Amino acid sequence: MRTVVVVGGSTGGVRSVQALRRAGYDGRLVLVSDESHLPYDRPPLSKEMLFANATDEPVPLLTRAEVASLDVNLRLGQRAVALDPAARVLTIEVDGTSEQIEYDALVIATGVEARRLPAAEGVAGVHVIRRLEDALALQAVMGAGRSAVVVGAGFIGAEFASAARARHMDVAVVEAQAAPLEHVLGAEVGAEVASVHGAHGVDLRAGRTVAEVLTENGRAVGVRLDDGAELAADMVVVGIGATPATQWLTSSGLPVQDGIDCDEDLQVLGFPGVYAVGDIARWPHPSYDRPIRMEHWTNAGDHAQIMAAHLTGRPRPAAPLPYVWSDQYGHRIQIVGRPSEGKATVFHGGMASGDLVALYAAPDGRIVGALVVDDPRLLMKVRKAIGAGAPVTEVEQSLLTTSA
Repeated sequence: MRTVVVVGGSTGGVRSVQALRRAGYDGRLVLVSDESHLPYDRPPLSKEMLFANATDEPVPLLTRAEVASLDVNLRLGQRAVALDPAARVLTIEVDGTSEQIEYDALVIATGVEARRLPAAEGVAGVHVIRRLEDALALQAVMGAGRSAVVVGAGFIGAEFASAARARHMDVAVVEAQAAPLEHVLGAEVGAEVASVHGAHGVDLRAGRTVAEVLTENGRAVGVRLDDGAELAADMVVVGIGATPATQWLTSSGLPVQDGIDCDEDLQVLGFPGVYAVGDIARWPHPSYDRPIRMEHWTNAGDHAQIMAAHLTGRPRPAAPLPYVWSDQYGHRIQIVGRPSEGKATVFHGGMASGDLVALYAAPDGRIVGALVVDDPRLLMKVRKAIGAGAPVTEVEQSLLTTSA
C-alpha cells in the first residue's frame, strides 16, 4: 500500500489531507503535528480569542469524527527532526526518542515560526502570537487598566492592539517603517491605515525600533526605543513577521533558502515525490514573473489542491490570486493581488469612514492589486479585474464612480 506522509498540523497540512482524499487517493495517510491539540485555525488566535469573554477553545480544523472519516493516522505531539529524501524516510521525535517513517510521497506543511526580538528570548512578559498557548497566555494577562507595547504594526500587531483597546488597555505600537505596511501598500495608503490606530487612542511610534526590552526581576516592564524614549508596559507583544520553519531540513539537501523552492505543481525542485504547501513554499505562481512565497491563509488551501491533483494524476487546478484579510477596530481590511507589484494610482475614501479603496497599477497601467475596506462585493469585482489584467483606469470608471 502506498503511504503519503504530511508534516504539519495547521491549515496547509489539514487541507492537504482533505484534498488528497477528495482527489481520490485511497492509500495510507499519515499527518504529523508537533502540537498536542487537534488541528486548529490560526487566524482566530489574534482576530477573536483576545477579546473579552472570548472562548479558550480554538476553532477546529479537524474533529475526531473527521479524522476517522478521512482515515488518517494522526500523530499529535510528534516533531519532525530530519529527512532523508533518497531513502524516503522521515525521522520524528516521540517522547524524546527517534522514530522513522517510510513514505512514498511527502508533503511538507510546517509553515513559519514567529520572529522574536533579539535578546528577549526567555524574558517573561514578552509574547508572540503563533500558537494556541500564545493566545491563552495573553488572555490571562489582558484586561482593563493594563498596558502593552506592541512591536510591529503589521496584521498581528494591529489585531492585538485592536483587541487590547476594546478591553480598555493602554497601547503603544512601535513600527520601524514610516507607516504600517508601507513596503506592501506604499506610504499614502499605509498612512491612512495607520490613522485608525490614533482614532482609537493608540500611541503609534512610526519610524522607530526597539533598542532594549526593559526588565525587572526577569520580567519585561517596557521598552527603550532607538531615540531613547522609554515606554512602560505590563506586557510586550512582538509582531515583526515570521521565518519559514525549515531548520529541521538543513541536512536534507532540499533547497531551503527562504522557504522551499518548488515547481508549478508544488513539487520540490530536484526531489520527485516531495511537496511543499502553504507559507513554506516558494513557487512560480502563473500570474507573476518570478517565484513567490505567500504567508496567506487561503494560499495553503490553494496549494493543497494543486499538490493533490499532481500526486493523483489529475489536471492542475487554476491558481487563485493572493488574498489576505485583517480585522481591526471593527473594520475588515481585504487585500487581493500583489499591491507591491505596482503603485497606488487610485485612492478613495478613508479608514475612519470605513470605505477606503486603493487600486494599484503596474507601469503598463494594468491593475495588479487592491485594498478594500468593509466592501466584500467590491472586492470580488476588483479580484476579477485583476485576474483579467484590466486597465486600472477602466476599473476605476466601472467600479468606483458608479458606486459614488
